[in-house]
Amino acid sequence: MSSSRPYRNRSNGAGPLRLLLRLILMGIGLGVITGSALKMLGPQVKQGKLDLPEWLPGRNWISLKGLPSRFNMVEEATNPMLSNGNSLQLGNFQTKQELTTLSNRWRDLAKQQKDLQASAFLLVLDDGRYAELSPETALPAASSIKTAILLVALELIDSGQLSWNEPLKLTKEIIGGGAGWMASKPLGSQFPAHEVATEMIRVSDNTATNLLIQRIGGKDVLNARFNALGLSSTVVNNWLPDLQGTNTTSSHDLARAIALVDTGKALSPRTRDLFREAMSTSVSNRLLPGGFLKGLGGKQGEPDNSLLAKGYRIYNKTGDIGIAYADAGLIELPDGSRAVAGFMVKGPFNDPRSTELIRDMAAAMAPVLKPKPSTPRTESTKSNQP
Repeated sequence: MSSSRPYRNRSNGAGPLRLLLRLILMGIGLGVITGSALKMLGPQVKQGKLDLPEWLPGRNWISLKGLPSRFNMVEEATNPMLSNGNSLQLGNFQTKQELTTLSNRWRDLAKQQKDLQASAFLLVLDDGRYAELSPETALPAASSIKTAILLVALELIDSGQLSWNEPLKLTKEIIGGGAGWMASKPLGSQFPAHEVATEMIRVSDNTATNLLIQRIGGKDVLNARFNALGLSSTVVNNWLPDLQGTNTTSSHDLARAIALVDTGKALSPRTRDLFREAMSTSVSNRLLPGGFLKGLGGKQGEPDNSLLAKGYRIYNKTGDIGIAYADAGLIELPDGSRAVAGFMVKGPFNDPRSTELIRDMAAAMAPVLKPKPSTPRTESTKSNQP
């Protein structure tokens, strides 16, 4: 008993000091950990890859780059870094200032071919400059409608209703002639969804397209989704290849479908990347890319590589059923800005003037989409670099 009392007295005297010491050490430790974490995550925050808690000051100018609004994207109106043309800007599908010279040039080109019906639309996503020629006119979509079908299929992946490696079974009713190789495979063959979606874009495989239409839920389900996305002229009435031209879209819809992805209004960052990867595989590059390259002037070669050498890249998808041609794509400029464009022409069967008109309209667009000159680095800017 006598030995336990002094022990309790020592404990009571040292307790508060020991607790204070522990709190001090914990504070120092947390400070070191927090500082190290901020140092490591700083580049990610600057690049827009990390969202910060609401209580942190300055979070209003940091966003998860590429995330749709439903994932709490920061609005441009409250974002000083995005509203002043910073490279983090995703842009919007919103027309602001018409490029009347280009619109008039397209109109003149179309008037020279009186028996061709043409439609064209351009929108610079970063600043809202646009040009148009009958953009809302519904024309035979041909294979250009496959871009919108890809978008809807990837939405199913985001919602968990479709797996990217899910096998899709070939049945007799969906076999389509024309472009592609899947139609030559035995009935009952299975292809993973990623191969089906890629081949639909890469070689414009019609059977692959029909596989996706069937998997999405059929024409009615697909058309309802098109309408919900604001693609009011885009309608699937028949299986591909639809040589009669009953499936329709417009140059405005073609551009909008691509812009919905690039501006973050549709698809998550992961499926957005899948969309771009599929679009980048398209082997048809003689209409929009070829015409755009022609408009840039200089040495001409294979369109994709020649454009890359000049700092441009075009993700495009064409359409061709003889009586109608189309091409639409996302255009990346050397300064990082982006534009979407769509072109459609309807005319006599296999008339070479139809494709030439698309190339000419794309060529007329090229001088307008010049990159902004780079801003020279000042001494103060250089001193702030790590």
